[in-house]
Amino acid sequence: MSKVVICDHPLIQHKLTFIRNKETNTKDFRELVDEVATLMAYEITRDVPLDTITVETPVATTESKVVSGRMLGLIPILRAGLGMVEGMLKLIPAAKVGHIGLVRDHETLQPTEYYINLPTDAANRQLIVIDPMLATGGSAIAAINSLKKRGCDQIRLMCLIAAPEGVKAVQDAHPEIDIYLAALDDALNEKGYIVPGLGDAGDRLFGTN
Repeated sequence: MSKVVICDHPLIQHKLTFIRNKETNTKDFRELVDEVATLMAYEITRDVPLDTITVETPVATTESKVVSGRMLGLIPILRAGLGMVEGMLKLIPAAKVGHIGLVRDHETLQPTEYYINLPTDAANRQLIVIDPMLATGGSAIAAINSLKKRGCDQIRLMCLIAAPEGVKAVQDAHPEIDIYLAALDDALNEKGYIVPGLGDAGDRLFGTN
């Protein structure tokens, strides 16, 4: 079974409080999501392998570490996932970015893919699927299915907050996929929203209703 990692660093938890607050305006919400994504990028890359190289400091020659040749790819689920990409690129600027567009039927809560554009070498990269919310799990499962159909098998999932139902659904569908979260919330309500959650991440990021 995959692991679920709660990124409980104090700065992440502090900023998440203001992300949740319904009084936080669009500008501040967007900046906070960007900042939390940067901090979470630190956590999700914690086990990236290292190589040892020789460098000359101003004082002496020494052996030092650099990230090995593993290539990373960021795959935001449109549209809300876009709000986390720039924050991650601040730490991993060499990562390539693909996009998966999914629309959720508000009656059935089932996602339909309407767009996908991946790096040409996506199958050779460690891919991080990005979506602020893991509610029913339908969108994440659909995105991972799409990637696997295209030969991608090195995949992780990163979300701000999740409901237990969504985590279980992803684990049942893709038991090898590790999930990184800033918070695991209580449950889903009858409308499929995470409780206590933060509302609709896309609307709050882009100022729509």
